Parts: sequence; C-alpha cells; structure tokens
Amino acid sequence: MKSYRKVLEVNIPSRMGFLNITPEVREALKDSGIKEGLVLVNAMHITASVFINDDEPGLHEDYKRWLEELAPFDPSPERYHHNRTGEDNGDAHHKRQIMGREVVVAVTNGKLDFGPWEQIFYGEFDGRRRKRIMIKIIGE
Repeated sequence: MKSYRKVLEVNIPSRMGFLNITPEVREALKDSGIKEGLVLVNAMHITASVFINDDEPGLHEDYKRWLEELAPFDPSPERYHHNRTGEDNGDAHHKRQIMGREVVVAVTNGKLDFGPWEQIFYGEFDGRRRKRIMIKIIGE
C-alpha cells in the first residue's frame, strides 16, 4: 500500500468563510498516483472544519446564518467560558464541532468517488490568519 501527504495553506480574510478545496484534493490525488483507496481531508485547526456538500452560494449563506444562531460570536467571557482565557473565539470551537473535523472519500479508478453535487469544503470560523489543511491518501 502507498501513502501520500500534502498540506494546503489558506488564509480566509474574514472571521467566517467557506472555500471549495475540491480542485486541490483532485490535484493531490493525481500527484499521488493512487488509483484505489481513500482520501482523508482534515482541518488541522480546532476552529476550522472540512465538510462535503453542494457548491451553492445560498446554502453557504444559510450555513453562516444557522451557525451564528447556534453559536453566536461574542468575545466577552460571559457567554463562553473559553473566552476567560483571553481568547475571543469560543463560538468558533462550537461551530467546528457542529461542522466536523474531516472527511473521507473513496478513490475509484483514480478519481474521487462522489455522489451527485458533492464537493469538499474548508470551513473557517476564526479566520484572518494562515491555517493548514492536510490531505492524506492511502491505497494502491
């Protein structure tokens, strides 16, 4: 079995945003030479997420609104005990927990084995600085 690892670096200029990283994952798969196996895509930060869904701007706006309702940004230490450490991103940790840490996609005949409309996204909930995404591919 072979393995391949690639790290992407991103900097989302806003506090919250979504980035379609499917092209980068496809390129990594091509570079790996793996034809059958699995791709793991992992947000390497505890205030970010990787998820699969449709690349539809209305849906992404709905996510932002929904996440803000569930875990509103509030830098004060009253709402989030985490902010008592001097941080202001307690909400971002909750948003990441909701959206998840990683995705795994099957590789079949050298291609990502997606269902209709599926794409891979990086979700940022405490942006404005450089962060990393790991792509790990294993197989033959």
